[in-house]
Amino acid sequence: MSCWVIIPAAGMGKRMASKHPKQYLPLCGQTVIEHSIHCFLDMDVIQQVVVAVHPDDEFWPKIAQKYPKISTVIGGAERCQSVFNALDFIRVCADEHDWVLTHDAARPCVQRQTIERLMNDLKNHPVGGLLAQPVRDTMKLGDAQGVIQRTVARDNLWHAQTPQMFRVGLLHHALEQALANNLTVTDEAQAMELQGHYGQLVVGEVSNLKITHPADWVLAEFYLKNQACYPV
Repeated sequence: MSCWVIIPAAGMGKRMASKHPKQYLPLCGQTVIEHSIHCFLDMDVIQQVVVAVHPDDEFWPKIAQKYPKISTVIGGAERCQSVFNALDFIRVCADEHDWVLTHDAARPCVQRQTIERLMNDLKNHPVGGLLAQPVRDTMKLGDAQGVIQRTVARDNLWHAQTPQMFRVGLLHHALEQALANNLTVTDEAQAMELQGHYGQLVVGEVSNLKITHPADWVLAEFYLKNQACYPV
């Protein structure tokens, strides 16, 4: 099994109300992005980690020099463009049938055991899939003013997480088609769906949150500090 990892990190994280992009905020002794990458670096099946950054990123070069297994590419205005650019870089060395895992730069609490379970569950799947959590709360559909329109049945609804794991060739083609048709897909699974490739949902962990708002940072700190006490 040969795997590659892409970390799209070209976003500026404006909702965090910080001068630093959220992936570079300090968290439990490291930056957020270092926590997000850490689990992949000592896995034998991972050939390389590729990080897609903003062209004006002044923080990443200082971090990248510490990790020889990491390569850097310039990302795009949208996540799908960043992942596509990284895939272009990977395809020079990777086989079309290799697996590629995409993981959010601001999702620092993912654990190695969870990644290994994802790989094991999907290694023989024809498409791939992603980590996700079943929706637990009652779901409401609102309008632009926040007025409830109706209650949405939560049965079979999932919160998508990362990593998301697909074949290099299939994902590259799916993103190429989405970009050619000016479609902004919000994750890799959506690009695959548009090509008729439906991945498998693999139950992840509640702790595998994405830092978006300041309150998420506090919760991520709690999870990281307690992972040793409460492993997956």
